Amino acid sequence: MQDMMISAIGAQGDGLARFDDGKPAFVPLTLPGETVRARMEGARGEIVEILAASADRVTPPCKYFGHCGGCALQHWAAEPYLGWKAEQIRIQLSMEGLETEILPTFASPPASRRRVALHARKGPKGQGALLGFKERRSWNLVPIDECPVTDPRLVAAFPALARLAEPFLEHPKSAPTLHVTLTATGLDIDVTGVERKSGGLSADARMRAAMAASEGDFARVTLAGETVYGARQPMVKLGPAVVALPPGSFLQAVPAAERAMVEFAVAQAQGASKIADLYCGVGTFTFRLAEVGAVYAAEVSAPSIAALKAAIGAAPGLKPITAEARDLVKRPTLSTELAKTDVVVIDPPRAGAAEQTVEIAKSKVAKVVSVSCNPGTFAKDARALVDAGFRLEKVLPVDQFVWSPHIELVGVFTR
Repeated sequence: MQDMMISAIGAQGDGLARFDDGKPAFVPLTLPGETVRARMEGARGEIVEILAASADRVTPPCKYFGHCGGCALQHWAAEPYLGWKAEQIRIQLSMEGLETEILPTFASPPASRRRVALHARKGPKGQGALLGFKERRSWNLVPIDECPVTDPRLVAAFPALARLAEPFLEHPKSAPTLHVTLTATGLDIDVTGVERKSGGLSADARMRAAMAASEGDFARVTLAGETVYGARQPMVKLGPAVVALPPGSFLQAVPAAERAMVEFAVAQAQGASKIADLYCGVGTFTFRLAEVGAVYAAEVSAPSIAALKAAIGAAPGLKPITAEARDLVKRPTLSTELAKTDVVVIDPPRAGAAEQTVEIAKSKVAKVVSVSCNPGTFAKDARALVDAGFRLEKVLPVDQFVWSPHIELVGVFTR
């Protein structure tokens, strides 16, 4: 046992303290200013007792908090929690020698997640499948029947989703994950983690999965992209367009956060006649940007580009959209291709966009709007743009993944 004074919250959401020799110690579920008694194993510990609690400590809204690994910061009051998210961006920028205006953090409301990844395991004999999230710092499952982060319509389907999971557990080595998306036409479920070496699902398991999907009134069930059951095409509205989602395609997790990021980006693009939307997905930003100017959209996923193209014809009042399936790491859009582009909007994966940033830096593009889910890689790409003559004007932090350490942001660069 060791008494620790918590000085800050680290990047992963754990309380940060110091050992007597000055080395860092991490104690989850604590807050700055607290004195706690912890059981330490190396640099990490588990809280045993709060000796002096922070005035910012609040009652967590979820009965599974502390056991379930889905959330890390439900015990923190909203104002300091949102301020911490903005501070994490400032820290990452400062590591690259950058400063800018950081706007107030956009706070997504609770009970608003439309996408969740639910893990399934065999329950005790006669209990079917258990569905939930992984335990904190463990591969063990925490079965859940509520989730204050998730849209209630999706939570209401948990029992039906557990029944759907049962056939995917027929092989003892299978550890299915149900990637569930709430769409305008019902739930779209893509299942991964099923043992495929033995031939995948048996005919009986497929039949039972289809029956469970029908009973649950799901729109579609796919196994790693292969259709197992299809009653309706999952559809999602993106600005003026309605897009048919390909199996397993990327979609922002919270509609309110998506709107905040899209509206911010569109406001920055006003007056542009030609816009590039790089890493465009199924068109999250594309269709709204096309209300401003002509858009070139690029994305590595061919099914996503096909879905985007198919939605263009029925979307009214848009400027021309040219869409291309293109690997922007292996074949980034060249500076010469961006010659007449006024604004680039870029939304890369967590690894960032180093290769594409090199070409943007060489171009004569006047403005870049960079959307990121990783402040660290954003800061590295930002450094490259600033070195090429851009100025980082401002950053909007977005708390899309409520009570987690994950941070989304949108940064604006001008020449």
